[in-house]
Amino acid sequence: MAMKIRLARAGSKKRPFYRIVASDSRMPRDGRFLEKLGTYNPLLPKDSEERVKMDAERIQYWLDQGAQPTDRIARFLEAAGLREKAVRNNPQKAEPGKKAKERAEEKAAKAAEAPADASAE
Repeated sequence: MAMKIRLARAGSKKRPFYRIVASDSRMPRDGRFLEKLGTYNPLLPKDSEERVKMDAERIQYWLDQGAQPTDRIARFLEAAGLREKAVRNNPQKAEPGKKAKERAEEKAAKAAEAPADASAE
């Protein structure tokens, strides 16, 4: 069974609240889970201790059993010191999209034509 440690959404519309759960990866996001491991309330300030609560001992147990944390949970674990900080490198993140590149090329071409017209007069 492929295990995941992930967030399961609770709370009402526009008021998110998440449970940190150990679940079979084939189950739906808010569906059946094996164990509740903590909570995450994104509406609280980032420095609040109540924002992320985890049972570190149980999370470590599930990690030892082979459960894979999702990206968000991995960041929580890094902040709590339960996991080494992973190196993240996305060189395409700052690169503009295809349409933005085309617009920039058109703008550069127009700028190159404009000074040539001004000097002809």
